[in-house]
Amino acid sequence: MGSLLTAFAGFLLASSWTAIPFATFLVSTGYGWVRHQALIARAVTFAMTTVTIVTLGLIVVFIFVESIPAFQYESATVFGVSVPGLGMFIQTRWDAVTDPVRYSLLPMIHGTVMVTAIATLVAAPLGVAAALFIAEIAPPTVRELVKPGIEILAGIPSIVYGFIGFTIINPWASDEFALNGGSTYLFVGLVVGLMALPTVVSVAEDALTSVPDSMKDGSLALGATDWQSMISITLPAAFSGISAAVLLGVGRAIGETMAATVMLAGTQAIPDPLTNVFYGYETLTSLIAANYGNTSGVHESALFAAGVVLFVTVLCLSIASQYIEARMRRRLGGAE
Repeated sequence: MGSLLTAFAGFLLASSWTAIPFATFLVSTGYGWVRHQALIARAVTFAMTTVTIVTLGLIVVFIFVESIPAFQYESATVFGVSVPGLGMFIQTRWDAVTDPVRYSLLPMIHGTVMVTAIATLVAAPLGVAAALFIAEIAPPTVRELVKPGIEILAGIPSIVYGFIGFTIINPWASDEFALNGGSTYLFVGLVVGLMALPTVVSVAEDALTSVPDSMKDGSLALGATDWQSMISITLPAAFSGISAAVLLGVGRAIGETMAATVMLAGTQAIPDPLTNVFYGYETLTSLIAANYGNTSGVHESALFAAGVVLFVTVLCLSIASQYIEARMRRRLGGAE
């Protein structure tokens, strides 16, 4: 703790752009907290919220601005109109060495889709089933043991999953399927699916427990069994929340970096055929992680372009999950 405080103090004292504003903030806040506590509390919380939003906005702007050279470089003409960045999505060659260099994101997008699809097939059914068991079937004692265990899984660093996959799964896959190095989208997807599982379970379990007890009791009163009530009442009523849980899990799978970087071959290529899951080359996240420290110019900008694709994709999934979750609240509240 002492070293952290010392490092923070050194950061503040390194420049007047940090030390003076921070000191002014402390003095004014301390004075206001004594004389106008309620007003200062509102002002401080508003300022912190504003700083958070502005920081996120600046990060987004920085990523988009840095990606502009790559989009300009990979322009393509359609019906006589030059479309910036179109070349990244219509060609399959990524070559940052041979002249002329090409920066196609299509192979990495394909790898990301493959890994995400497999991870979803793993996390969605297992996560929903586990959430249903915790929310509706498990006795209280078992529930108190299982829920913390799932939360512990969410806290395990992704590099640990990737290291286990690299040292155990990849060699096994190489021996069993005669693969060079054992790098496959199939097993990377399995590992990432297990990593996304706690997210799906937690959110889906909250959705299931939010279903009003009156709906379940009414079903039981009409003679339905517990299983029939779960299938006919609980799951349909919580479908929006479960869908949001799956989308959040998909977002986790898309943004996973370390497991994909460690387990995949790191080659920018598309397998033949496209659905061949027994080869694994590269994803968008592993591309950025493997190249960010050794690039400059348009090559570096192309990595930012990959970040833009990831950002837009995850943003759309997040918005969709928020919309679905809000729809569930309106539905259970009786206001369609």
